Amino acid sequence: MSKHSKKKNRFENRNNENFNKGKSSTDFVEDKSLHIPQKPKVAIDLNVRILPFTEKQKELIDLIQDKNTKVIFLKGPAGSSKSIVSVYCALEALNKKKIGEIIYIRNAVESSDHPLGYLKGDLESKMQPYLAPLMDKMEELLPKSQVNYLTEKGHLRGIPVGFLRGLSLNCAYIIVDEIQNASKTELITIMTRIGKFSKLLLLADEKQIDVRNSAYKSVFNAFDNQESRDQGIVTFEFGIDDIMREEVIKHIIKTFDTIK
Repeated sequence: MSKHSKKKNRFENRNNENFNKGKSSTDFVEDKSLHIPQKPKVAIDLNVRILPFTEKQKELIDLIQDKNTKVIFLKGPAGSSKSIVSVYCALEALNKKKIGEIIYIRNAVESSDHPLGYLKGDLESKMQPYLAPLMDKMEELLPKSQVNYLTEKGHLRGIPVGFLRGLSLNCAYIIVDEIQNASKTELITIMTRIGKFSKLLLLADEKQIDVRNSAYKSVFNAFDNQESRDQGIVTFEFGIDDIMREEVIKHIIKTFDTIK
């Protein structure tokens, strides 16, 4: 061995001794934890407004926030606060740094029956009209400045159903609105996108089914059993008494129910 090699080895040994001095074996354990691609967590505290929820709505909030719940089928009449409760839970999870983003999918955004192509502009421009229900709920629950912050920082995202394939949506609350108009193929696509540490909320009003190939009722019933609940997939239903939007809506729905 050359003099240069001996000096090099002595130098490396001294460096290793100094580096290891005072270190425990645990300081050098390789990190083998699974890397989860996700959005960064919010950097501010959100001022989420608490609404006068009904007992049934509070029951749903507890169910959604249960760590074992992964997928929620939620149906109910117009005005029964399916969207507002879902967005409230999503904002609470965002505020507690449990997730990095809220993903909003409205079934009418993109499907074989409701294509986006006829709308002018790029995908972001085309999505804006369909994001209106989400933004409406956001502004009801948060100050306008914080809604703008979440939008600008990419913590709110809208995705058309047709663009979901191949995605794995991690660390997110995925809210799917108007799911009563989904076909079996669309429901399979949507439900199989859920990734690590995410929750999927499927919102429906069975009185507003607009397409012939809706599979929502049959899929809801197929998952309404103990085996699905054991897997974290639950079903929940609001009634007329849970309507918060306006008292007259209760009368409107009851009257329509009498029409043959």
